Amino acid sequence: MVLSRFWLVIFVCSITFIIAGLFTNQYYSIDYVLNGKQGEPLLIGEKYLNEIPKVVQENILKSDIKTFYVDIIETDPDTTYVYNNQTVKMYSGKQQADGLLPMAKSSLLDLIIPLIAYLAFFCGIMELLIISGASEKLAGYLSPAFAKIFPSIPKNHESISYMTLNFAANFLGLDSAATPFGLKAMEKLQEINPDKDKASDAQIMFMCLHAAGLTLIPTSIIGYRAAENAANPADVMLPCIITSFVGTIAAFILVGIRQRINFKSASLIAGLMGLIGAIIGLLFYVNTLDLIGKNYFTANLSGVLLLAIIGFTLIFSFINEKKFTAKGTNMFDTFVVGANNGLKTGVMIFPYVMGMLVAISLFRNSGLFELIGQGIAFIFSHLGVSKQIIDSLPVALLRPFSSGGSRGFMIDAMRTYGPDSFAGRLSCIFQCSAETTFYVIAVYFGSVNIKDTRYTLWMMLLVDLICVITAIFIASWFF
Repeated sequence: MVLSRFWLVIFVCSITFIIAGLFTNQYYSIDYVLNGKQGEPLLIGEKYLNEIPKVVQENILKSDIKTFYVDIIETDPDTTYVYNNQTVKMYSGKQQADGLLPMAKSSLLDLIIPLIAYLAFFCGIMELLIISGASEKLAGYLSPAFAKIFPSIPKNHESISYMTLNFAANFLGLDSAATPFGLKAMEKLQEINPDKDKASDAQIMFMCLHAAGLTLIPTSIIGYRAAENAANPADVMLPCIITSFVGTIAAFILVGIRQRINFKSASLIAGLMGLIGAIIGLLFYVNTLDLIGKNYFTANLSGVLLLAIIGFTLIFSFINEKKFTAKGTNMFDTFVVGANNGLKTGVMIFPYVMGMLVAISLFRNSGLFELIGQGIAFIFSHLGVSKQIIDSLPVALLRPFSSGGSRGFMIDAMRTYGPDSFAGRLSCIFQCSAETTFYVIAVYFGSVNIKDTRYTLWMMLLVDLICVITAIFIASWFF
């Protein structure tokens, strides 16, 4: 219900802002809102040739071609003039996101189709885990710990193994694998949900822990920093780990308080201390490596462990092949059945994803998001917040709405201020330590037809805020 209201508010406010801007001459044309492409120049006006600056007229009249592009530094360095058929169109600025119609199209072609491919493959692997009995064994080993965090989940339930794989994939920066595991976990949690239209406590806890995104290897962030020629692309690795870990602990405590979880459990405290110890141990090891060693470690660990999971699944399934025979099937046919289930899941979540992305597209292109961001920056600047922090805030503000959009701001920050600047590094930490909240809620709850997400949205946004605040403190400490 909350997500539905928020979605409606985004649409209504964005449309109202666009119409108001058109009638107050803030926009010359609003076609870009519907049909424009991200990064394209925005049309700000059209005039006859004799109405434009003299220097532009002279350049156009000297040219033999009908269409003439010119950037006039003397008059307006941000304006491009295009002459065609006796009129001159003026363009300035860049479009923030694809228009409504291109976004609806790209959500299918660029997002859902690749996602369906990932879902098909990993759901096939997960079906092998189920039939071979590997998921049951994993759930059995982890049930004592998960019983404290998810008291409503029965012992040895299949959802435990899928949540574990989801957390592990996020931990290793394997987004393509984390989503299929997470969707399968939601499906199994929905089976034991007494109210099928309302999110259960276990589903909310899982979503909020997922939103914190505890990460060990921020592979993509390191790759982007390397592409921008950072002196040490992996220097944000430790701040990313610490920030995401703080966010994970905050999510667990906040949701746990709401769900009245017993924090005094000895086994829960022991498990938490063990996790902290393991992370600290890994950090100490990585810190002993030189630059080349760190790059080699971060580039290969995630891939090796993913291949290890796939290899273990296949070998374990082969060893327990009699279980497949007893069910009248074989390993490959089981994989195909799982892949087919993944395909169906991808098709089912498409309307949820498309609806959310189109709303966000309208929100960004309307200029309302930019206006809110400027207002927040203005308030922060008058509170004495450093300009370097303000320069990186667009990444933090956009991250809950759009991973691609915030990534664009991150890359722009590195190019504008330098990859080794404070703003460049902080932007990377923001990008790594928060989740695309609205997209994730649409995908995960949409996959099981949950209509009432209860307090999930606000709790996930609160966790995002905690990650942002933590990132600022950690970046200030390190850099």
